[in-house]
Amino acid sequence: MGAGTYRSTRRRWQPGRAVVLGAALSLAAGPAALAAPADPTPAGSPTPNRAGGARGEELFRQNCASCHGQQGQGSQRGPSLVGVGPASVDFQLSTGRMPIPHEIPQPGRGEPVFSSDEIAALVDHVGSFGGGGPQIPRVAPGSLTAGRELYAANCAPCHGATGSGAPLTNGWIAPPLYEATSVQVAEAIRVGPGLMPVFPSQVLTDEQVNDLTTYVRRLGSEHLDRGGNPLGRLGPLAEGLVGWIVTLGLLVAAARWLGRRAGE
Repeated sequence: MGAGTYRSTRRRWQPGRAVVLGAALSLAAGPAALAAPADPTPAGSPTPNRAGGARGEELFRQNCASCHGQQGQGSQRGPSLVGVGPASVDFQLSTGRMPIPHEIPQPGRGEPVFSSDEIAALVDHVGSFGGGGPQIPRVAPGSLTAGRELYAANCAPCHGATGSGAPLTNGWIAPPLYEATSVQVAEAIRVGPGLMPVFPSQVLTDEQVNDLTTYVRRLGSEHLDRGGNPLGRLGPLAEGLVGWIVTLGLLVAAARWLGRRAGE
């Protein structure tokens, strides 16, 4: 649920911090300009106190306590969850990164194991262990222009200009961003999963978070690639080079074929 290790009777996740899901975001701010609507908080998103405490306690005992301890105090198989905050729990569960079936260095995004109500119950129960931690963000529409500038300067080097993701060091990856909701992107900014740094509100304002989530969502909507083969969304320079190589290869093949025909 927080950064760390998870294990259940069904699944288990490896020691280490939680996975990168959102962009590697910045301190910089861009000019507020063209405003574009970000997708609203999904109707099924968990909210505090939506589910009963008894249900959350039961789910935690069955799926989390074997690694994180009955009171979330942590163990050799999992870190403490005291003070991780609702955003961390919601991010890990809603993106399907917890729980996982077997040990892997970096759990990836998957289908959530729990329903939205069950996630809400677990969020509330982990919160009862004490401590603070980031709350689940309330995302609003932001500026595409400002978000694009922030993303290009601080996120594209890891996640790619189009948000397609890229390898990092020691086998880690910056994952693609297309499936992330606005809330999940904002949660990643505030929580800092995996190798991503934490950006509290004192460093990255709520307005900047809105700008970035708006732009990341736009990248997702443009993932359709109506213009043709995306070539892995490597970016315009790499894709252009591939296009030139293919074209030159075809020209050489055509010239050789014509030469053979002329010699016959």
